[in-house]
Amino acid sequence: MNKSKLKTYAPEARRDFIQAVTQRANLLGLSATEIAPVQITGDIAMINGRPWPASVAQQRDLLVKRIYAQGFAAVMEAEAYGWFNRFAALRYMELHGYLDHGYRVLSNSNNAGGLPEILENAASLDSASLPGLNRDEVIRLKLDGNKDNELYRLLLTTQCNALADSMGFLFETLGDETELLLPDNLLNTDSVIAKMVNSIDEADWEQVEIIGWLYQFYISDKKDEVIGKVVKSEDIPAATQLFTPNWIVKYLTQNSIGRLWLMANPSSNLASQMKYYIKPAEQTPEVNAQLDALIQTRMAEDGGSLNPETITVLDPACGSGHILVEAYDLLKAIYLERGYQPRAIPRLILEKNLFGLDIDDRAAQLAGFALLMKARADDRRLFENKLVLNIMALQDSHGLDDETMAQTVFDAAIALEGGEALSSGQLFGGGQLETQHSSGLKVNDLRELIQFFAYAKTFGSLLTVPDLLAAKQGKLELLLRAVAEKGDSLARSYANQILEHFLIQALILRSAYDAVIANPPYMGGKGMNSLVKDFAKKQFPDSKSDLFSMFIERGFEWCKRSGFNSMVTMQSWMFLSSYEDMRSKLLTEQTISSFVQIGYNSFPEINSKIAQACAFCILSTHVRSFSGCYINLNFASQSADKNQIFLERTESIRHVVRQEDFKKIPGSPIAYWVSNNFREIFYSSPKISDRATVTNGLFTCSNEKFVRFWYEIDRSKFDDKCESLQETMKKWYPYNKGGDSRKYYGNSLTVVNFANNGVEVRNFRKERGQSFSVPGEKFYFQKSISWSFITSGEFSCRAYPKGFIFDIAGSSIFTDESDFFCTIGFLSSKVSSFLLSAINPTLNFQAGNIGSLPLIYTDIGDNTKKLIEISKLDWDLDELSWDFESNPIISKKSKSDLIQLSYLEFESMLRELRAHTKSLQEANNQIVIDAYDFNSELTADVLDEQI
Repeated sequence: MNKSKLKTYAPEARRDFIQAVTQRANLLGLSATEIAPVQITGDIAMINGRPWPASVAQQRDLLVKRIYAQGFAAVMEAEAYGWFNRFAALRYMELHGYLDHGYRVLSNSNNAGGLPEILENAASLDSASLPGLNRDEVIRLKLDGNKDNELYRLLLTTQCNALADSMGFLFETLGDETELLLPDNLLNTDSVIAKMVNSIDEADWEQVEIIGWLYQFYISDKKDEVIGKVVKSEDIPAATQLFTPNWIVKYLTQNSIGRLWLMANPSSNLASQMKYYIKPAEQTPEVNAQLDALIQTRMAEDGGSLNPETITVLDPACGSGHILVEAYDLLKAIYLERGYQPRAIPRLILEKNLFGLDIDDRAAQLAGFALLMKARADDRRLFENKLVLNIMALQDSHGLDDETMAQTVFDAAIALEGGEALSSGQLFGGGQLETQHSSGLKVNDLRELIQFFAYAKTFGSLLTVPDLLAAKQGKLELLLRAVAEKGDSLARSYANQILEHFLIQALILRSAYDAVIANPPYMGGKGMNSLVKDFAKKQFPDSKSDLFSMFIERGFEWCKRSGFNSMVTMQSWMFLSSYEDMRSKLLTEQTISSFVQIGYNSFPEINSKIAQACAFCILSTHVRSFSGCYINLNFASQSADKNQIFLERTESIRHVVRQEDFKKIPGSPIAYWVSNNFREIFYSSPKISDRATVTNGLFTCSNEKFVRFWYEIDRSKFDDKCESLQETMKKWYPYNKGGDSRKYYGNSLTVVNFANNGVEVRNFRKERGQSFSVPGEKFYFQKSISWSFITSGEFSCRAYPKGFIFDIAGSSIFTDESDFFCTIGFLSSKVSSFLLSAINPTLNFQAGNIGSLPLIYTDIGDNTKKLIEISKLDWDLDELSWDFESNPIISKKSKSDLIQLSYLEFESMLRELRAHTKSLQEANNQIVIDAYDFNSELTADVLDEQI
């Protein structure tokens, strides 16, 4: 598949389709600034002087209502998206021969660039070959000789309506406002259809996977528009969706569904068909007994053996259905192994095994279509009987009149039982008791169901149906189906809406599954709108930092006890302190069966090399002493083909770790690659925080207002010798705010306005809702060790003399003089960098990470003092130092006591200093390596490779 062509075509197609439906809307007198009036005379509707059939007026009214409710641009985008999906689906179907009449609808196999085959052969079509076709109208338009465009519109809409029976979610019966916005001039050589046909090679349509890639690239421009901002609810799909590379999907499905099947059927040959299956590590008899008990309990539900028809799979953020399509293939292999007839399998899988939810209507349409196409390839008679797919887009109830809807349905239910329906006035007023249905349900039960989904398109599958509501779902379904079948027209309409939009999605959300498989949405706190932030804090306090982590936590709620939560997510949850509670809970309550750290270039097709992902299959039940398999693809270069490395994986990148061992390292990072000796160092050694204070510093709320470079201020108002808050009589004070990577000394460039104990900063913070007190203030002006919060290189720390205030980016350590030089020497060693790589292999080093490092005190103080002196000398030779006096090359006497140095002499001096620095650093490194006794696992050379 030529993805580069798809990537070029799809964004342009989005713009073309939006323009095409907008032009069509303009013809109907609709624009972002004007809604033209309609004048009806007989069977003619006049709009801006243009005649239309009178029936257009009613369709147009529906369009106008949507424009008022959603906005013109939003309606145009939605309709463009809908027509793009339908044309893509038709293109796929015509190339695979899935249209009953046998003609291509969008192209011509015998004459590239010629009229579509369906138009050329229109006279031979009838209602048998194309259901719903008005043959008389076809003949009339054909005989006219000049109505090809009008005839083609008729054939297209008829074709879409004919597909509505089998694919109503995508080809809903046209006759409303959607049909009005079918673009014009579709036979032109530059039409949206011609571009679709000509831009994508026919061979690229061979795999149904193309639907997902088209979807991903179609929304890419929209994604670029909203990414990096606070995302409105309606833009969440574009901001968060990411198409999953096929190899990752295979890993997720084979190590969840496939693993479950092999647990239940040890003699199965399925493993030979699964290239991405990771063979489990050997376990102790105790572990095997626990695993056996789990699978025996699951098989008991099916009468003693695992029945393929009961294996359920949920993708709670299914997008265009890529994961579900791959799950289909694996389930098919399971059915075949069990001996099912091939033609019976597709319908069973679609109706019994696969479930999908999404907040994007169009994505869910494509997911349903992709699954149907997969099944249609296995059963050419699939569409002869109606299918019920378990794929749906979650729907909002916000803005609906839930009181009227519920009351109307409830009244109809009472009437069907022969009872007397109450008016809403009787029901909700006058203090009278509410009428109860024979099932025990009350009208408020229906209202509660509707209201629960008020913001379903914002929160998506993260919603958890309350226990009380879930207990009533069965009775609610019976009541709604009865009214939908036998109630009056209004009650039927409401009952169907509540049933299809809210009850069914509640049932899917509340059910338990054998496998939850997903590439969940990614959105950190900065992108969350207020609704999402508040929801996250309340419902997911341990995982609120990102949508993907909330989905990980929610995934376990869907799993059966023997079920697998299998996802590909960003890898940040493995290490960051913001996910520590989530990790601790996971390691205590669940079991990591297999894990792949993909690292850089996880999603190469979307040019997202910075996205570092991991994929995992986690058993929802905790198995004591379980050893999981971990694959490290992160060692490879950013441009490496991670798929190929995974397939060719050697023992060198495979690690087997007992899950309990992760807890030996503070914060429980998923540091699977380190040795047991490494973990024991953390477990048995004192931490830096045991003998020192590691803390964050000042947050001014406005550095622009309070912070300057030292050379921008009046030096007479600068005090670099202050030792306490009570001495802050001047305005400016040295301010440590991190800076570039630099060891031992330096980065003293900025100053902060902290006059009179920082009264201006304190008041400014208070005005912005911050605490009046400022962080770490009791340590201001004290001698410290500090590091840069963000660094892309090796971890580096520096000594700061008395007189400094420090901020968050200049987090600091305060320790006794006796420990000071040993601490900074250790933190500047390769060993500390290696230890940090296990607990936080990111660009951000937080105070908690540094405080948790195990510190073995060694005799490196004297070396470290000399290194600090050399680093200070080096810093003060630069004009940017506020202690700079003069350039030693031109000075008569420099700090180094060198007189009138020549340039060559100066260079020689620097070389000597650097050589001395290197010698001292190497001595410190070796002392620390020896002290940590890693049993020769860490030599200086090995550390150089690791860091």
